[in-house]
Amino acid sequence: MPNVSRKKVLVGLSGGVDSAVSAYLLLKAGYEVEGAFMKNWSSTAGLKVQDCPWLQDRQEALRVAAHLGIKLHTLDFEKQYSKNVMDYFFREYKAGRTPNPDVMCNKEIKFKLLYNFAMKNGFDYLATGHYARSEGTKPRSGRALRPTTGARADYRLLRSRDEFKDQTYFIYNIKPEQLPHILFPIGGMKKTEVKKLAKKIGLPNANRKESMGLCFVGKIRLKDFLKQKVKAKPGKIMLGLRAKVVGLSRTQRSSDLALNPIRYTLLGRHSGLHNYTIGQRQGIAVGGKGGPYYVIRKDLKKNILYVTADANDPGLEVSEVELHSTNWISEEGLRAKGIGLSKKGSGINLALSPITYTLTARYRHQGKLVPCSLEKLGKDQYKVKFKTPQKALASGQSVVLYSGKVCLGGGVIA
Repeated sequence: MPNVSRKKVLVGLSGGVDSAVSAYLLLKAGYEVEGAFMKNWSSTAGLKVQDCPWLQDRQEALRVAAHLGIKLHTLDFEKQYSKNVMDYFFREYKAGRTPNPDVMCNKEIKFKLLYNFAMKNGFDYLATGHYARSEGTKPRSGRALRPTTGARADYRLLRSRDEFKDQTYFIYNIKPEQLPHILFPIGGMKKTEVKKLAKKIGLPNANRKESMGLCFVGKIRLKDFLKQKVKAKPGKIMLGLRAKVVGLSRTQRSSDLALNPIRYTLLGRHSGLHNYTIGQRQGIAVGGKGGPYYVIRKDLKKNILYVTADANDPGLEVSEVELHSTNWISEEGLRAKGIGLSKKGSGINLALSPITYTLTARYRHQGKLVPCSLEKLGKDQYKVKFKTPQKALASGQSVVLYSGKVCLGGGVIA
């Protein structure tokens, strides 16, 4: 068993139970532990007066640090968060896409700024309370919290033991060279076990409810938050009507579209295209005019929102998507699928190949893993083909790919 008493770990303390238990487990394993609280967003515009999350979160982080007897650093990343996360968030919605601020926050803040702070200030590892696991291709000896010693092969990012809470979808942008310096102490635990342990050791935030708001912003309706930066431009809602085709399979029904063209009728007015995403059912306010309706397309040039009343409308389904802004983590995992590799800089790139390989994909957090194949089209351009058509995928969403339990990486839908 390696001696970890001299190894320093910076653990991101958010004020929540998961990161607090992570810090406790690291201390118990023998690491020298310090905490870091990130101040990322202090604006209360559009928020309830009593809901200023960063102050409440920092207070909880201070209580946890005092309880565990560790030092707490408070790091002000607000300027970078505003530029790299929130400006991106508003820009994408304004362009009609559906961004994921949690993915961008992990990419630009936690595993860039916080990670760099840890590495530049004498820490051997950065630890977070994410439900995920990492390991070298040469198995770690002893407990999962112990680092691999000796020569290291490639590291892999794996889904957590708690499949429902798994957060690899949010952290697929971790760089492969970072993984040997990142610890996920609760990745091998169930959420119920984490909460039980927090109460057992008397953590001051053991009964704190889990935050479900926008990343580091707080509990707020997305529509209300977007009003701050995206000017509403009302327009037409058009309902697509098609004569019902009876007795045809989904494939036949799709091929019949040319012979059965859509007729559009004005259904109502929308409040701005940025307020809607593909497949959305709730919030299409058209009064008592039947329904339910589903968003099927957004025409940004004409400012028209197209909807359908058919939950099985072929227009809601896609069989393939193209990705950009990709990040590939596991060289070993990709090679296991026979995918050729070439290295450029510090990242991993798939070598150009017309062959596709069977994997699984997830295109939203806690969504189902669906069979797919991957094909490289060109520089940083990839095509994911689904074995069966998938519903309600939107430009701007992330698609994350897996080989078994291993998270290979992913990208953003074009």
